[in-house]
Amino acid sequence: MLAYPFMQNALMAGAMIAVLCPIIGIFLVLRRYSMMGDTLAHSSLAGIAIGIVIGISPTIASVIFTTLAALLVEFLRDRFKRYAEILMSVVMTLSVGIAIILVSSGQANTNINQYLFGSILTVTRQDLLLVLGVTIVTAIAILYYYNELIYTTFDEDGAHIINIRVKRINYIFALLMGLAISVSIRITGVLVISSLIVLPVASAMQFRKGFTKTLFISIFIGLLDIMLGLVFSYVLDSAPGGTIAIMSVITMLSSLLLNPSSK
Repeated sequence: MLAYPFMQNALMAGAMIAVLCPIIGIFLVLRRYSMMGDTLAHSSLAGIAIGIVIGISPTIASVIFTTLAALLVEFLRDRFKRYAEILMSVVMTLSVGIAIILVSSGQANTNINQYLFGSILTVTRQDLLLVLGVTIVTAIAILYYYNELIYTTFDEDGAHIINIRVKRINYIFALLMGLAISVSIRITGVLVISSLIVLPVASAMQFRKGFTKTLFISIFIGLLDIMLGLVFSYVLDSAPGGTIAIMSVITMLSSLLLNPSSK
């Protein structure tokens, strides 16, 4: 299996996504913004369709559109805090509408399925470099703003009191979300990315460790899900994205059933 270059690329890409998604996901889950993953995933699909129609790289168009969507959600959330979930649904619906119009018109049919379901086995070196760059930037930014992000995640009002620039932190995090999800779509697919953001974190939280330990456990679980998913998809000749998603669910159920502290 490892003798094939496409599997080597897939494993490397999977390893980076397994690090990138939980880093973003742990803050999303604790903020109870799990739906944000779906919102930005569907926004990326609209970006891809726009890129195909206007003749630029779908990945670049996805990065731009998804990042703008993330910043828009944060902008609206900051002004209408009581309606945060509704606003995410509005942005997601708008993005889906744009994507459906462009795809149904026949202008954006080219390889659209690979973005819906993922195509990790067709990852190129260019894709790897893009994911690596975003992973490094995200990790550095999270490390740099680590304490501020934690304060803001658990107690936004308290963070204001101790003079943390909450608005700036939220916009930076929104930017990181947009980047992370848009570069992951090409590999995992719109229909799978949310599971990789939420489920490893939810599984790690069953161990009831501290924040930092939970983060590392979620990264380990993400790696386990993706690596096993790729191996089983190769052996069973099944779709990698779907197999990885099923492994994430199995891991989540196992953590619920086998971890004594979750009972």
